Amino acid sequence: MERNYLASHSKKGVKTNARIAFLDESGISERPSVRRTWALRGQTPIIVSTGSWKARSVIGVITCRPDGNDPKLYIRIFPGSVRKEDALVFLKELRCYVRGSIILVWDRLAAHRAKIVKEYIACHPWISAEYFPAYAPELNPVEYVWATAKNHDLANLYPAGLADLDARIRRMKRRLQRRVDTLKGFLKKSSLFC
Repeated sequence: MERNYLASHSKKGVKTNARIAFLDESGISERPSVRRTWALRGQTPIIVSTGSWKARSVIGVITCRPDGNDPKLYIRIFPGSVRKEDALVFLKELRCYVRGSIILVWDRLAAHRAKIVKEYIACHPWISAEYFPAYAPELNPVEYVWATAKNHDLANLYPAGLADLDARIRRMKRRLQRRVDTLKGFLKKSSLFC
């Protein structure tokens, strides 16, 4: 995303007193994401797994003021892959947490471009949607949430089942929600905010 492009939406956010919301999805599997760990010398750590490929889809959004301050993180877990109905449910729930206008910035996932989602956005003046440019995931701050989750919170994890996986995702969400400095770092890393 070019700086001029963001600047125009940042100015729009200031004029309308809107929050900017960056949205993205990710899949999290029961299979462990193996990362470097420590162990006693001569004792190789062994990660036990059920071998199941069952997964959860997670939709996350970071909202902030147009200047990048006051970041907030919202995450919702869905079974299976994200469909247009799930995107619609998430937008309706997001309204409960974020008051005022929102400028939603997201990728061109088919669920985002679905007719029912576009109609919902068109019928609700509190939300306007913009798209990230194609092949530019580094511009989305929520991508850094997923990277942190998979390299820190969910690394070397072998859940006992989907309920345990859901509990670990919720724990990761609570940890990141409390870390405003980390969320600001994700916004800064995306190079959209100085």
